[in-house]
Amino acid sequence: MENLIGMVALFFAGMIAGAINSVAGGGTLLSFPALLAFGVPAIPANATNTAAMWPGSLSSAYAYSRDIKPDRGLLTALFLPSLIGGLLGAIVLVITPPAVFDLVVPFLVLFATLLFASRDLIDRLIKRTETDERVSMPGRVWGFLFQLFVATYGGYFGAGIGILMLGSLSIMGLRDIHRMNGLKTILAVGINLIAFFYFAARGLINWPLAILMTIGSIIGGFAGARLATRVDQRVLRGFVVAIGLVVSVWLFIKL
Repeated sequence: MENLIGMVALFFAGMIAGAINSVAGGGTLLSFPALLAFGVPAIPANATNTAAMWPGSLSSAYAYSRDIKPDRGLLTALFLPSLIGGLLGAIVLVITPPAVFDLVVPFLVLFATLLFASRDLIDRLIKRTETDERVSMPGRVWGFLFQLFVATYGGYFGAGIGILMLGSLSIMGLRDIHRMNGLKTILAVGINLIAFFYFAARGLINWPLAILMTIGSIIGGFAGARLATRVDQRVLRGFVVAIGLVVSVWLFIKL
């Protein structure tokens, strides 16, 4: 009975995380701790969460495909470091001793939470009024190197990569939030997809739980997209930050 209740809770965690990702981002701060609470060890929980969350991003990536038409050259340039970094991060995760990763997890969740909490600051940065969106060669070099870092972190853990990418794209010279969200979403799919394939090949994914949470995330992602214009995102982001801080404290206490 307890196991059934736990699986129902994981389904709803996946659904809520999918909805949060479609509206504000940060769903991993809910879905990953839910797997830990269910008793899944940290590394398989991270791999299972990656498997469960990336399908919900595909529809968003397709929806943004028109917005990024002027930036397909830039997307191509950033997609390579996304794949390389995503694979590298996944490999580092797999070779990390479980005891070490257990120690690192509370800091990763806290970092992702603080990063997510700084989103308003990044929003103010990317909404500057300059109209020149030309990305210079130094900007492209910066973008390639920073994307490699973001993707490596994403393959290793993943929470907060969208916020990091928005900040990087702004520094590169982009201003249109829709184009930036489109690039960020497609690049995130690449990072998570390559990590997912590697985790699957290494047998780290708990498939029954991943499938259960995937169904929930797709339902939540669809519903969240429909409700996006009706939800006060400041309230939702505050909710996500509160969850992240509570989970961080809980994980530190468990050490």
